[in-house]
Parts: sequence; structure tokens; C-alpha cells
Amino acid sequence: MAKLDIYNLSGAVTGSIELKDEIFGIEPNANAIAVVIRNQLANRRQGTSCTKTRSEVRGGGKRPWRQKGTGRARHGSTRSAQYVGGGIIFGPKPRDYSYTVPKKIKRLAIKSALSSKLLDKKIIVVDDINLDEIKTANVVKALKALNADKGALIVTEEKNEKVILSARNIPDVKTSLVNTINVFDILKYDSFLVTKAAVEKIQEVYV
Repeated sequence: MAKLDIYNLSGAVTGSIELKDEIFGIEPNANAIAVVIRNQLANRRQGTSCTKTRSEVRGGGKRPWRQKGTGRARHGSTRSAQYVGGGIIFGPKPRDYSYTVPKKIKRLAIKSALSSKLLDKKIIVVDDINLDEIKTANVVKALKALNADKGALIVTEEKNEKVILSARNIPDVKTSLVNTINVFDILKYDSFLVTKAAVEKIQEVYV
């Protein structure tokens, strides 16, 4: 088992914690990570792009000229695709891009992402995040003391309004709960800043 120091918000070591190898010590599976991230990005797509076909655009009820005798090509409508104001051929229509990924692949990807962060020495465990007031400067100061000021995903066990409101205006910082962490966020942010209680919950859920 890997052993990590536990820090307080001032950056001082207050204890240590052991991380289970079956969650934080596996060989990262790059394919599982790629599959899950692709799925997350696809599920975020709105799919609201819409173009009109020639049957949906306005006008074009009368043929522009008679069928024969003009020397020009025959046309039945000025709303064909080659005309200005005409319909679009094979243009995008509203659609749902979302699809599902097997639970086992999702769990493997989460474990791979966490193990990858541990290999990069980017997991920072804090005893707790107790803020006296809602103040962004307090979170900025704490991140600097913990060497996580390049960007961090702050994970707590329970919802903490003071932490959420204090951190929301800091660039490259996001707050999350144990039950909402995902592969994309874990890998996107430079540091994985997590409370001791949240680590214990992760090890309980994903074991």
C-alpha cells in the first residue's frame, strides 16, 4: 500500500494515510481512460444543430421558367440546393450523441486515473477543509501552501457551501464530491486535492 502524508491548510504534515493498491496502485489502463473520456465528451454535446431541407425552406412553389424552349436547364423550384435561399442537402439535424459505457469500464477508468495521479505525485490529502468565512483569498492561500496553485480538483465527502463559493472564481480550480468525481476532471486538473474523509469514502466505494 502507498502511504501519503496528510496536511492541514497551512501545508504542515499532521499525519499519514494508506491508500489501497486495488484503487490507487493499479497499472493505468489508457484504453479504458480514452473510452470513458470520449463518452463523457459525447454525452455533453447538445446536438441542437439544425438545417432546413428544400421541403422546409420558404418559397419555391412555382418553377422559375418553362420546361422547354429556353435553352436553359430544367428546374422545378428555386429552393433547390444550388439556389441562394435553397435547402441544405444532408445538413445536420437535432440528434442525441449520448451512449452508455459498461460500469466495469467506468470503474477501471476511475481507478486508472487515480493511480496515474499517484504515480505523478499529484494527490494531496488534507485532514479537512474548514473555512471560517466565504473568502476566495483563503482558498488561494491554502492552495499555495499545499503547492496546488497550478490548478486543482478539490474533492470533499459532503457538500461544503463555503468551499464551493470560495473556490468558484479561481481559474483552474473546481470543487467536487466523492460521488461526482469523473475521469475527465481528475486528469484535467493538475492536482487532486482530497480530504481524508473523502479518500476513505473513495476506498469504500471503489474497492
